[in-house]
Amino acid sequence: MQLRYLRTLQPPGDQISRVTALCWSPNNRRLAAATSDRVVHLFDELGEKKDKFSTKAADTKGPKNYMVTGMAFSPDSSKLAVAQSDNIVFIYKLGLDWGEKKSICNKFLQSNAGVTCITWPQEQPNELVFGLTDGTVKVGIVKSNKAHKLYQAEGGAYVTSLTSSPDGHAVLSGHVDGSIYRFSFEEGQGGQLKLAHHTCVPQALAWGENIVAAGNDGKVIFYDVEGGVHQLFDYGSQLAELKEFTTACFNPSGESCVVAGWNRLHVYNLNIRRNLWEEAGVKEVTNMYSVTAMSWKLDGSRLCVGTLAGAVDSYDACLRRYRYKGKFEFTYVSLSQVIVKRLSSGTRIVLKSHFGYEILKIN
Repeated sequence: MQLRYLRTLQPPGDQISRVTALCWSPNNRRLAAATSDRVVHLFDELGEKKDKFSTKAADTKGPKNYMVTGMAFSPDSSKLAVAQSDNIVFIYKLGLDWGEKKSICNKFLQSNAGVTCITWPQEQPNELVFGLTDGTVKVGIVKSNKAHKLYQAEGGAYVTSLTSSPDGHAVLSGHVDGSIYRFSFEEGQGGQLKLAHHTCVPQALAWGENIVAAGNDGKVIFYDVEGGVHQLFDYGSQLAELKEFTTACFNPSGESCVVAGWNRLHVYNLNIRRNLWEEAGVKEVTNMYSVTAMSWKLDGSRLCVGTLAGAVDSYDACLRRYRYKGKFEFTYVSLSQVIVKRLSSGTRIVLKSHFGYEILKIN
């Protein structure tokens, strides 16, 4: 996997104005970016800014001193869940087409804890999961507009990160004490398990072919689904330049991973034959500073990166690209996924091996 800078969707500001959340819709048509001014900006699939809206405080009569701490699109791409530090999750109904009227269709108000992160598993259209400052992980039921407790970390350790499994049937939560928990929807209530205890606070947590966790000690660790250490990359000797790992993201196939540090993006590819992760390179970006959010487009073609200064940058992500008979362009975004583009009309389709096998030839 190679990353190539494409364009800046949103330029950086003159002062700290961090991108607090970033997410692509499952239908690849929208990118949502939230900034520290509590505004959500919406971009189309080409990266053009099409719309924006201000979020609302939990207490409409109080001061707007909250932060947007996370966002997630619904599996059908018509709704956007926004997690806020003032103890609430709002779900905005956006519709599927630009120009449709926006409205709040659900809200989950928590009585005594701020919401720190959120994820919406792709196979759970009626259930989104969010973490709280008291270490509790809850599920919000869209149909009933009620939230239920799934589990709480030992000692009430603050939830720092959340991510969904590739199959959409489980979630992982990272906590300030270094613990990582897994919850399975198929097992239901009581289906949580303390999966691993990371070497530091797992600020960067993502789930692909393996689970990756990283933080401020310079170690990038890939775990298997049972919590065993699959592979470790130690950059402790580079901490002066690296500072810390802040966020991580897998491509949709789960075979490539990007872990972000200070002014750099570490890229890893899975060698399927050896079942080992290989460092594909380090993308150094001058004046990028700390990366605060990342999201990979669901067709695998774009990685978007949000920074501490408020910039949103788009990167082309592919293994290789070539043209066929002057009529089609094949973009291999992973070994098992190819985007086929008809050059005459620009229409695209995504070919994907659902069994994860390598695509060797397209006729």
